[in-house]
Amino acid sequence: MILWITFIVCVVGALALDLGVFNRSPHVITTKEASIWTSIWVGMAFLFSFVVYFAFKNGWIDNPTGLSPDHAVIKYITGYLIELSLSVDNIFVIAIIFSSFAIPPKYRHEILFYGVLGAIIFRAVMIIFGVALINKFSWIIYVFGVFLIYTAIKMLNHKSEDFDPTQSKMLIWIKKIFPVTYEMEGDKFFIERGGTRLATPLFVTLIIVELTDVMFAIDSIPAILAVTTDTFLVFSSNILAIMGLRSMFFLISGMLDKFRYINYSLVAILAFVGIKMLLSSYVHFPEWASLGFIVVSLALGILFSIYKPGETAIEEQKHS
Repeated sequence: MILWITFIVCVVGALALDLGVFNRSPHVITTKEASIWTSIWVGMAFLFSFVVYFAFKNGWIDNPTGLSPDHAVIKYITGYLIELSLSVDNIFVIAIIFSSFAIPPKYRHEILFYGVLGAIIFRAVMIIFGVALINKFSWIIYVFGVFLIYTAIKMLNHKSEDFDPTQSKMLIWIKKIFPVTYEMEGDKFFIERGGTRLATPLFVTLIIVELTDVMFAIDSIPAILAVTTDTFLVFSSNILAIMGLRSMFFLISGMLDKFRYINYSLVAILAFVGIKMLLSSYVHFPEWASLGFIVVSLALGILFSIYKPGETAIEEQKHS
């Protein structure tokens, strides 16, 4: 319990320092700044594997699945890489949302900050329920497996650029609850006009980003549960990946068209995890095999994108 409390306090403290100290004033995040913070968050996530090792070695955390310290570390890193890799697709969609609602670059970090805050709460709830379902109904793992394979097949035929948030059902739902204006006034989420409280594009964008993250979590949470059902490992790997998502967005959002084959890496990872779930009662996949498959899939996607770039989405539109 002490480790749980310490981890949550550190996450809250990091978020408070982020918005209250380092990014108190809205500003455009430069590539250099984004690369520094991405390196910091990824480095902290991998350093946390030492905490995982000693926590399981010294009994600082409950160990309901009987993991050895070495296996706990491998499962943590595997879960972290799964969440981090699946976040790439999330970055595609967030970039489209910001562009569709014409959100100025200097306000995007603030939206992502509150988006991460909401994502932590939503995912904590989903993780707790997901682990409880698997522990109570062992057959649910097969449902998750089929769902992940279905998601992988669907991802093959789906293009993120086809998503139009201005025509989405989410925006229609928001307009039914809040009067919406397309006028912005600084970094305010609500403004007063004629005695009416109106939601600005910043607030609309925040809500759509939050709802989009929930939809992505429906894919990523079962994928991590295929690796381990240890609640602490699932939660810590998931949250640390989300914490680094903001800086990663500013680092790679301008280069998304260049990594055209990463989508196939994500498809391969989801399909592999789904198959692993379906065969869990018959075939045991070593921890190193799952981790190796994820690393190789991502590496191949990046290498193919670099050495066989083909046409970007923009170039394809010119020829169509």
